[in-house]
Amino acid sequence: MDQIKKTLKSAQKARGSKKGLGRGLSSLMNAGEASYDNVLGAAGGASSNKEIPIEFLVANTYQPRMFFDADRAKELVASIKEKGILQPLLVRPQGKNRYEIVAGERRWRAAQAAGLHHVPVVIKEMNDEESLEIAIIENVQRHDLDPIEEAMGYQRLMSEFSHTQNALGQAVGKSRSHIANMMRLLSLPEGVQSLMRGGEISMGHARALITAENPFELAKRVVRDDLSVRKTEQLARGLKGSAAKKTNSKLKINNHKDADTRIFERELSAAIGLRVELELRNGEEGALKVYYKTLEQLDDICLKLNNDS
Repeated sequence: MDQIKKTLKSAQKARGSKKGLGRGLSSLMNAGEASYDNVLGAAGGASSNKEIPIEFLVANTYQPRMFFDADRAKELVASIKEKGILQPLLVRPQGKNRYEIVAGERRWRAAQAAGLHHVPVVIKEMNDEESLEIAIIENVQRHDLDPIEEAMGYQRLMSEFSHTQNALGQAVGKSRSHIANMMRLLSLPEGVQSLMRGGEISMGHARALITAENPFELAKRVVRDDLSVRKTEQLARGLKGSAAKKTNSKLKINNHKDADTRIFERELSAAIGLRVELELRNGEEGALKVYYKTLEQLDDICLKLNNDS
């Protein structure tokens, strides 16, 4: 197991030395943490504060949030009617009398409903990458994104701008394993994702369904029978009949792995966002299995291998 320990330490050191932050996020970092105040004060490019006509604004092309809660919107409209907009919107210029909203789209929508003609803004020059990065930071810190929206934002940063999970975790104040676990939710069928968006199943239920052979059917059963997360995990493992024997047999095999091997599996799984299994054989021989559910996940692994080679 000495070789496993050495490999694990080397992998950890390599991941720690990778730099995947874009110019926008790195300028927002302050002792490893990002805040919305830092976003307003340190995003790339010169800035100016002013009030502009509300019709000059357009929605963010890179807005990670796809659903806006109607009840919360009504509350915000009422607040704006009474006290106005207390926090300016962050925007970037897109031509003459045209500004794209980077952060604050919900306030912009509410301002329109409240009948405002002008809104306070902070205007900053930034590129597409910075715009997406900042939009995700602002929404995550305000807890305005549902898990699927958050996962899709992370996926977009990784696919379009080559960010690593480690860099994303540092930027938004989340662990690398959190980023990986969120992105794994995207492997679930659309039906399961819709149930989670609607609050019919929890994040714990969804994570348990990732390993199920028929996640959507099981998700519908969870809703129908009001199953607990623990019960869902048991059903996802197939703990009945012959499936139970197969699972128990697999558990016995895994129990023979020492702590270093299991840590290696968890670290590698967190790094790539997919379940992995390490099989040790005689001497230094072994096999590494990577489990995927969609061709998109397989394609993503192939791209990562090609990029690292």
